[in-house]
Amino acid sequence: MNLSQGYGVPVSAQQGERLLLSALDAGVTLFDTAALYGFGANESLLGQVLKGHRQKFTLASKCGLLGVDKHGDGKMVRVIDGRPKTLQETCEASLRRLQTDVIDLYYLHRLDKSVPIEESVGALSDMVKKGHIRAIGLSEMSATTLRRAHAVHPIAAMQSEYSLWTRNPEIAVLQTCIDLGVTFVAFSPVARGFLGGEPLEPAAFDVNDFRRAMPRFEPANFAVNSRLLPGYIAIADETGCTPSQLALAWLLHQGEHIIPIPGTTRTEHLLENLAADMVHLNSDTLHRLNALINQNTVAGSRYNLQGNADAETEVF
Repeated sequence: MNLSQGYGVPVSAQQGERLLLSALDAGVTLFDTAALYGFGANESLLGQVLKGHRQKFTLASKCGLLGVDKHGDGKMVRVIDGRPKTLQETCEASLRRLQTDVIDLYYLHRLDKSVPIEESVGALSDMVKKGHIRAIGLSEMSATTLRRAHAVHPIAAMQSEYSLWTRNPEIAVLQTCIDLGVTFVAFSPVARGFLGGEPLEPAAFDVNDFRRAMPRFEPANFAVNSRLLPGYIAIADETGCTPSQLALAWLLHQGEHIIPIPGTTRTEHLLENLAADMVHLNSDTLHRLNALINQNTVAGSRYNLQGNADAETEVF
């Protein structure tokens, strides 16, 4: 996502190509995109750059959350649409942009509360039968919805935000994933860059940086949250790793079924992130991290009112 939207101006096609090929060379075997990212631009980038390497990696994309020209003025509006016909059309368009015959893991990006989950997953199941996709995933959905979906067709993965400062999946989703044999994929594992080790100045964020609308980066909340960083950085120093590696290592220690997917636009950060699996955290370090950064010590919700309405996961 970072290459095409979210944190300001998208990177150039050349920079995106360099990063993707560097990731492939470094041994990355999972690439995660979506129809929403750049309103199709990110899928097109991956398709163009990686089409000659398709057998070397698992390709994941998403449907059910996309850009639509609702007003006929050429301006794309973000829309949640889980109707079977829309999902099939989105998949066909994604296959063309990705320049592939099949998507390995296809997520329902968000729950369309006007469409029963059984209908949306039923449509995805039909895509499996047609050979358009290989496995089905869900994103930002509750444990109850996961169980209902799994009863229609096996769900391979649940993707939601999870990090030291976002603990929502711990309420029920993580255990449900274990119960059903579902992999949990953690997005924003470095807390939207907050735990990345580089000083952030929310007032200087690009006008298109979506963190501007996130309550945790509002001045009062950010001031409270920033007080957590000195202790966190001290733990990283004691452990002998970088702050971002510490955030990723913490996730890797939460369970074998958990896969963090850090995003970046810089090769040096990519390589830094990949080294996180070499970081060992003892029980004392894990206890200190959990006590320092958790749902009770972080100020502000994940999203504004609209974002919270779109995400179905339980909230603390």
